[in-house]
This record gives sequence, C-alpha cells and structure tokens, in this order.
Amino acid sequence: MTRHLLTSALIAGVAAGFLAALLQFTFTVPLLLEGELYETGARIHFSANGSPSSDAGHPPVWGEIGRHFGTLGMNLVSYTGFAFIMVAGFALAERSGHRLSPRIGLIWGLAGFVAINLAPSFGLPPELPGSIAAELTARQAWWISCVGATIIALALFAFGRGPVAITIGVVLIALPHLIGAPQLDTYFGVAAPELAAHFATRSLGVAAASWVLLGLIAATLYTKRD
Repeated sequence: MTRHLLTSALIAGVAAGFLAALLQFTFTVPLLLEGELYETGARIHFSANGSPSSDAGHPPVWGEIGRHFGTLGMNLVSYTGFAFIMVAGFALAERSGHRLSPRIGLIWGLAGFVAINLAPSFGLPPELPGSIAAELTARQAWWISCVGATIIALALFAFGRGPVAITIGVVLIALPHLIGAPQLDTYFGVAAPELAAHFATRSLGVAAASWVLLGLIAATLYTKRD
C-alpha cells in the first residue's frame, strides 16, 4: 500500500511538473525575459519625456538553456511534493469513508490551485521582474497564513458538517484578505503595467492546468490498486 501511494504521487508529480515547465516556456518565460529588459534598464517604458510607451518583444526563449533546466527541476520538485501531500490526503479521506475517483481527484487539483495560487494572488499577484513590492519577509508571512487558512477552509467546506463548519470556513478564507497583504503606499515600477498584468494572468492559467493534471493523474493511479 505504501509503495502504491509513493508511486502514484511520484508519477503524478513528474507529469504535472513537466506540463508546468512546458506551459511556462511557452507562455510565461517570454514575458519574464521581457520584464527583465525593463528591470536591467535595457528597455524603458516610462521615459524622461513622460511618454509611457515602449516596444514589445522578448529575447530568444532558449538563449539560456541552463537556466531553463533549473525551471524544469524546480517544477518537478514542487509538484512532486504537492503530489505526496495530495495522496496522503486521499488516504486520510478514504479512511474516513469518502469515495475517491479520477473526477474527485480533479476537484482536489482545483482545490490545490485555489489554495496555493488563486487565493494568495488576490492580495499578492504573480510579480514580473521590474515590479516593486513590499518587504519580502512580510509578504512571505502573509502568503503562508493565506495558504494555511484557505486549505483549512476548503477542508471544512468538503468534510465539515453543519453550518458551524461552513461559517468557520468562510471566516478563514476571508480573514487574510480582510487583514490585507503587505502593500506599498505608492505605485511605481519600471515594467509596462500591461506586461505585468499579462504575466499574472498567464501564471495563474499555467498553475491551474498543472494542478488539474496533478489531481487527475494522482487519483487515477491511486484508485487502480492491484
């Protein structure tokens, strides 16, 4: 049984990690490279004459192969770790009498996306190079608290009983945002705002697709026992 759990998590994590890397190389890495042009001063959007315009375009995506291997490796490690946590959750849910299927696994994947990516992005959207943000430690602390509160809230929605559980879940999922993520008291940066918005939305789209695949494969393999 333990071997089956580990195998399911490993295969699902590797598959989701490869998908995430492929989608990133196609959709977000070009925007990331373009943002770095603004960050280094190679391209200027807000010029001295007050004109908020600049050329669009990015350097060749495959110009730094070693860096991209690092991106692939980080995705493989991250999603494999998420897969182990998810499969452990499958086992706990099943022991509590909850039915599991590939369709349910897909829902678990969406829940993971909501907790890890979507909910925190409401206060701290994915950042493009050249964007200015609040102090890192404060943002990390808020992110961790938001993820933790959202996970507990989703668990209460899925497995809790009665209005009390639902009410606590609603409070937990809203609390980090009512407190508010650390923000600067001014708006400034060097990258084009349109580019930053495009990067944020594509980053969330990549994460959503990867999490759905993770949940689907993990549940499919988990339910196919010898």
